[in-house]
Amino acid sequence: MAERSFVEEVKKLRLGAGEVFSGEGILAVTKALLESGVAYVAGYQGAPISHLMDVLADAQDILSDHGIRFENSASEATAAASLAASVNYPLRGAVTFKATVGTNVASDALANLASGGVTGGALIIVGEDYGEGSSIMQERSHAFAMKSQIWLLDPRPNLPSIVQAVKDGFDLSEASSTPVMLQLRIRACHVHGQFVASENRRSAFTIKDALEHPKRDVERIVLPPASFLHEREKIHERWPAAVKFIEERQLNEFFSADARDIGIAVQGGSYNTVLRALERLGLADVYGETQIPLYVMNVAYPLIDSEWERFCAGKRAVLVIEEGQPNFVEQNASAILRQRGVGAALHGKDVLPLAGEYNAATVMKGLRAFFERYGVLEAQPAPRKVIPVKAVPAGEPAGRAEVVASTSGAARAGEHGVASVEGVESAPAASVPPLDDSVHARPPGFCTGCPERPIFTAMKLVERELGPHHVSADIGCHLFSILPPFNLGATTMGYGLGSASASALNASADKRAISVMGDGGFWHNGLTSGIANAVFNKSDNLTIVVDNSYTSATGGQDILSSTALNPTRSTGHEIEQAVRGVGVKWVKTVRRTYDLKTMMATLKEALTTGAKGPKVLIAQSECMLNKERREKPKRRLAIAAGERVVRERFGVDSDTCTGDHSCIRLSGCPSLSIKPNPDPLRTDPVASVLDSCVGCGLCGEVSHAAVLCPSFYRAQIISNPSKMDKLRQRVRDVAIGWLQRREARRRARYAF
Repeated sequence: MAERSFVEEVKKLRLGAGEVFSGEGILAVTKALLESGVAYVAGYQGAPISHLMDVLADAQDILSDHGIRFENSASEATAAASLAASVNYPLRGAVTFKATVGTNVASDALANLASGGVTGGALIIVGEDYGEGSSIMQERSHAFAMKSQIWLLDPRPNLPSIVQAVKDGFDLSEASSTPVMLQLRIRACHVHGQFVASENRRSAFTIKDALEHPKRDVERIVLPPASFLHEREKIHERWPAAVKFIEERQLNEFFSADARDIGIAVQGGSYNTVLRALERLGLADVYGETQIPLYVMNVAYPLIDSEWERFCAGKRAVLVIEEGQPNFVEQNASAILRQRGVGAALHGKDVLPLAGEYNAATVMKGLRAFFERYGVLEAQPAPRKVIPVKAVPAGEPAGRAEVVASTSGAARAGEHGVASVEGVESAPAASVPPLDDSVHARPPGFCTGCPERPIFTAMKLVERELGPHHVSADIGCHLFSILPPFNLGATTMGYGLGSASASALNASADKRAISVMGDGGFWHNGLTSGIANAVFNKSDNLTIVVDNSYTSATGGQDILSSTALNPTRSTGHEIEQAVRGVGVKWVKTVRRTYDLKTMMATLKEALTTGAKGPKVLIAQSECMLNKERREKPKRRLAIAAGERVVRERFGVDSDTCTGDHSCIRLSGCPSLSIKPNPDPLRTDPVASVLDSCVGCGLCGEVSHAAVLCPSFYRAQIISNPSKMDKLRQRVRDVAIGWLQRREARRRARYAF
C-alpha cells in the first residue's frame, strides 16, 4: 500500500480509561469511534479526512478485536448507502468523505436515509474543505443538512471537544432517529492535543446478530404512503426530540454570557479564530477567558430557539460569525428573535465579508468595526498608507502590473508620469524595483518525475501537427494540465466525469473531443457514467485514462487496479479488461508513459483512426511520489549496509544548450531550471537540472521527440562503488584529462 502509514500511531487506539491520549485530531476521531461502540465504518478518502481512512486501514487488527467492519468504499455514495445497516438494527455506523463534493455524490443515499430515519446511531463525518486553500468549489455542508434535515455538529477544534462530539453525535442520532453530520474543518483534522481516554466498547448488537435475525419495517422505506409521513415525522417528532436532547445535554456552550450588553454567536469550528482575534484586541487571553459574551454553537443545525432568546435577552447587539454565503444562521436567528420579541440588534455580514474563509485578520477587522460601533473600542482613524507605485509614461493609464500594492482606490496616471491611487499618497517611483526583477508565482504542477507529465507533453506535440482539440478535464492530479505550461482542458465537472463531460460533443466532424480521467475517478464512477455511457450512445470520442496505480491526489490509496498486494483488499484488476467488458472495441494501453514517441504515436492514431465508436487510451506508469516513498528507504538501508547502489539522473551540457528552453515549456518539471550561460558571447541563460531530479528521463525524451538540441545527458551516481567501478572511473579521468589538455593546447595556438 502507498497511503501514509499510521502503524505506530494506531497503537494509541488501545489506550484504556483514564489514560492520556496525545496526537492528531483525525486519530482522536478514530479513538472516539471505538469508545462509542461503533459496529461498522466506511468512507472514501479526500482532504482533509484522507488520514482517517488511512488510520482505519492500519487499525484492522484493533477493529477486528472489537467486531468492527471497515470498508474502503468505491465512492461516497457507496459509503453513505452502507448506513442502511442502521435503519432497522441497533447498529452504530459511521461514514466519512470530503465535503461538499463527497456529500454531493452521496446525496441520493443520504436523502433516502434522512427520510426514513434510523434505529442505530448513524454518523456522517465530513471534511469541510472551505476557504482559499480549498481544492473544490466554495460550498458548505450546511445547506445540505438543512435541505434533508440532518443535524449538523461543528465542534470547537480541540481534541476533547471533537471526541465528545463523536459520542454526542451517536446519542443525538439515536434520540431523534435521524442521521447526524459531524463537520471537521482542516484545522480540526490536523490539530494536535490531548484528552483523557475511555474504554473501547464493543457493539452489544453485532452484524452477525443482524444477519441471523433479519428485520424489516416497511414504514422506513421511501415509498408512498410512508414517504409522505416521513416529512411529518421529521417536523413533529424528530426535530423536537433533537432540540430536547441538545438542550439537556448542553451541546452548545456559553462563555461570559452576562459580561456585557453585546455578544458574539459563533459556530464551534470558528471558535479558535474568534478567540485569537479577541486576544489581539485585548478582550480575551490565551486561556480562553473572554470579556465578551460568547454563544458557541457546536450544533450548527438546528438552531435552538430558547438558547438564542436566553443569550440575546437584555443585549443591545449580537454579532453572528458565520463563514460563507448564504448567511443561514443569521437569517434563522433573526426570525427567532423577532418572533420572540427580543429587541437585540443582529449583525453579521454587514461588518464581515459576505463570503470566503474567516481567518484571524478578517475576523479581527469585523470585530473592531462591531466594537467601535457599540463603544467597546474607541474608533481609530484609518491610517494614510504610503504605497509605492511604478512610474508610467504621462498620459497612459496605470494597469494592474504597474500598481505594486493592492489598494481600495482607483489607479490613474499622474500629471508627472507617476501613477497614483485615489485617497492614497504615492511614494517616489524610484523606490520601486522593476517588475522584471520580481519572482513570479509558479502555478501548481505535477511532482518531479510524475508519469502524467509526458501524457500532456505528448498531447501538446500532437497538437502541433493535428491542431487543438476540445479537452474535457477531470478531478485528480492530471487537472494540473489546465495550467501552464500545458494549458489543456476546457471544463471539469466532477470526479470521474471527464468522459461524461464530452458526451454532448459527439457529432460527425474533422476532430474528436478528448476527455481525461484518472484511475481513481475511473473506478469511482467513470466506468459507468463515462465509458459505458459512451458505448451506449455510440460516441466517437477519445478518453484517456491515466493509470498511475493509486488514487494519488488523495494520498496514494490502493484501488482495484493497483499493482500492490494488499492483504485486506483485492487489487490487480486491469482497467483494460473492465473497459472491454462494457463493450469498447478500440482500446490501447501504453505501459510506460515516459516513452514519449509511443505516447505520441498512440495518441495520434486514436485521433485519426477510421474506426467508429468510443476510443480508450490507458496510459500506465506508477506514481513517482509513491514509488519514491517506497524506494528511498530501501536505498538508504542498502547504502548504509555497504551495498552497491546505482541511481540515474539527467543533466544539461551548458556548452551544447542553445537556450531555446522548449524542454521546459513542454515539460514544466520542477527539476528543470535555468542558469547563466557560461559562454560570454551568448546572453541567453541555459537549461539546468537541479539535484531534485529522480531520473525519469522525460526532459531528454522531450528534446529528442521535439527535435531539439542533444544537450541532455544521462549520468549514473554509484554509492559504494566496486573495484571495477573505481578502475573504470580512473580510466575515464585519465582519458578525459588528456583530451582536455590537448584541446587547451589547440586553443592556445589560436589565442591572440
